[in-house]
Amino acid sequence: MTKEQILEAIENMTVLELSELVKAIEDRFGVSAAAPVAVAAVPGAAAAAPAEAEKTEFDVILTSAGDKKIQVIKVVREITGLGLKEAKDLVDGAPKPIKEGVSKEEAEDIKAKIEEAGGTVELK
Repeated sequence: MTKEQILEAIENMTVLELSELVKAIEDRFGVSAAAPVAVAAVPGAAAAAPAEAEKTEFDVILTSAGDKKIQVIKVVREITGLGLKEAKDLVDGAPKPIKEGVSKEEAEDIKAKIEEAGGTVELK
């Protein structure tokens, strides 16, 4: 009997027959269908806490354009690919996000470029 034939047979079973099959497999092989689910849930919850402790995605927020607004607009256009009007509106509307969900390295790079042009940036 092939795997495909087994899957076809399972597809044609009723819920009651499937329940009996699961019980028979548990008895025959000494396993429990519920155990892997409970075990998998615990490490998943424990792994979520360290992920929150070390942030991997950052939002780059332009807080101010400073005195060199034109240079900041040029850098914002370069980073975001926005047109002149959109970049100017973003800079004029500060504080506004320039990029969201970027890596720490990319966020630091963007921050350095904006600050070099005369603007101020905050990473969140």
